[in-house]
Amino acid sequence: MIVPMKKVSLIMREDKKTETLKKLRKLGILHIESVEGSGKKLDELKEKSALLEGALFSISEKKNKKIKQENIDASNAITVSKEIADLEDEKKLCSVEKIALTAELDRLSGWGEIDPEMFCVLAEKGVDISLYEMPKSEYENLGESIKTLSFEKTKSSVKFLLIKSDLEGENEVIDLLKAYRIDMPAASITQMRQKIEDLNNRIKEIDEKISSFSGCAESIKKAIKACEKEIEFEIYATGMANESLSENGKSVSYFVGYVEEENLECLKKTAKENSWGLLVEEPTEEDNVPTKLKNNRFVSLIYPLTDFLGTVPGYFEYDISGWFLGFILIFFGIIFGDGGYGLLICAVTGIMIAKSFATKKKVSPAFLLIGLFGLSTILWGTLTCTWFGLSPEQLPEWLQKLSIPVISNVYADRIWYPPWTNGEYGLTTAQNLQIFCFSLALVQLTVAHIKVAVRNKKSIKILGDIGSIMQLVGIFYVVLSFVVNAEVFSFGLVIGGVPVGTVALVLVIAGFVLSFVFSNYEGNIVKSILSSLKNIVSVLLGVVNVFSDIVSYIRLWAVGLAGAAISATVNELAGPLLGNFMFMIIAVVLLVFGHGLNMILNVLSVIVHGIRLNTLEFSSHLDMSWSGHKFKPFEEQIEN
Repeated sequence: MIVPMKKVSLIMREDKKTETLKKLRKLGILHIESVEGSGKKLDELKEKSALLEGALFSISEKKNKKIKQENIDASNAITVSKEIADLEDEKKLCSVEKIALTAELDRLSGWGEIDPEMFCVLAEKGVDISLYEMPKSEYENLGESIKTLSFEKTKSSVKFLLIKSDLEGENEVIDLLKAYRIDMPAASITQMRQKIEDLNNRIKEIDEKISSFSGCAESIKKAIKACEKEIEFEIYATGMANESLSENGKSVSYFVGYVEEENLECLKKTAKENSWGLLVEEPTEEDNVPTKLKNNRFVSLIYPLTDFLGTVPGYFEYDISGWFLGFILIFFGIIFGDGGYGLLICAVTGIMIAKSFATKKKVSPAFLLIGLFGLSTILWGTLTCTWFGLSPEQLPEWLQKLSIPVISNVYADRIWYPPWTNGEYGLTTAQNLQIFCFSLALVQLTVAHIKVAVRNKKSIKILGDIGSIMQLVGIFYVVLSFVVNAEVFSFGLVIGGVPVGTVALVLVIAGFVLSFVFSNYEGNIVKSILSSLKNIVSVLLGVVNVFSDIVSYIRLWAVGLAGAAISATVNELAGPLLGNFMFMIIAVVLLVFGHGLNMILNVLSVIVHGIRLNTLEFSSHLDMSWSGHKFKPFEEQIEN
């Protein structure tokens, strides 16, 4: 559930705001509405935080696990961070110089071991030599007005030395050759190579020096957290609004925050003890109310996933944590689809949990969630008889018997005849799986509209929600007819005297009318109808969207089928090699790589498809935009 909040405005004397913030931080129950701070101290704190974070990043890149962690205070953490920053700056300068020297060597490649001092010595003795490179065709047309010595010739260009000899017309030709002249390097090729080697050695020394600070990583992390708390405090202190009291010339400061309803009395008591002004209000939809979720331990297992996604429901939206967890477990199992993969997931998770117990650490909820994903995959693999991509004939008979026939691979080629078809028309196992996916869509989307209807139970607007549910049921049958099998689910179908196809169409039409009339109801039916008429295109497209949303769930079957095909293909490629001892290692590598890659692709599929069905299709029927932000009380730093 979403924890109820109260909006509070806190007023205190301006000269008491620092003291007030310290007491509130110690209290640790108030979420202060974000403000913009300013000031020299805040800038210094931000620079300090950036310095520490840069040092931690540098250490992380060159982390040395062999170095034992050592505790240093915040002051020493800053000193170490400055030293690391200086080393990084020096490393950057070395890298820039190295790049420049390497580019210079590339520019002079093909000229041999050039030494500018040698050319200077020759110039002092009256021999003026310059370097040139130009197209071969132009070089051949230079004539005899200058003396040259070709150095390297290719099909397109010529490198040559020009020896100045004061011949007639020589200066004019040299002026024309300016564009082709090669500038003399500042140092010899040998010196540049030696310099690059020295720079490489220095860069290596710097990396080793930075790596030696790995033992300070945890202390720097603590210093960063402490600095963040100081920044937070300073932002609130300098960003707080002030108001002058004209009658006595004094000023007061105030800010807006949010407190959990159950902690309101505690805040009131503290405000009274410290003579603070306190205004308590009910939050409105215009307020930027933070969201705090509170669920039982099982439902809370979904939090690592929602935290990873960064999805937080708005305060006035719904907490769908339980439904999210339930459906994502089903979706995960179908997409992975292979019980063998589920066993691997559970095995790895079991090792991590056992390691946590062995080191007497708290088991991460993420491990438990991944374990549930593994169990879900095992269950689906059992129901469909899918294990490591093996064909049913390769599996034990008892595993085959555990599967459900209508969706099992054991009966993949069998046709299933529903009672109402009298053996005339039937469904394949694949079509049965499609029906299962569409049924999941019907259940999940119906849950969404029921939740909306419950919220509107005191308003006639609930009739619009009932209309949406009627449309869902009717369009569900339309999908079965259009997508699965038009003969088994025909619009002329009659079961037990009930014209099922006709009822489905009536549900769609009647549901549309109810939704059209009451979905925008705000106290006046006429205004509700007019509102729907104004948006008639969107209203009509809404029916199409319901159809597409239900059909969208077929992605579960399609992605699962693709994964099973990849798994089977890997087995087919590796199978023949397993019979030959010489190729056994290759076969094992192929199996590990192939199935490992398939599992990675399945993880991506869960993120792209499984999560989408919860955060888009399901949420859109709830009118959820995930516009919330977490409740973060202003509190003291919590030591790990």
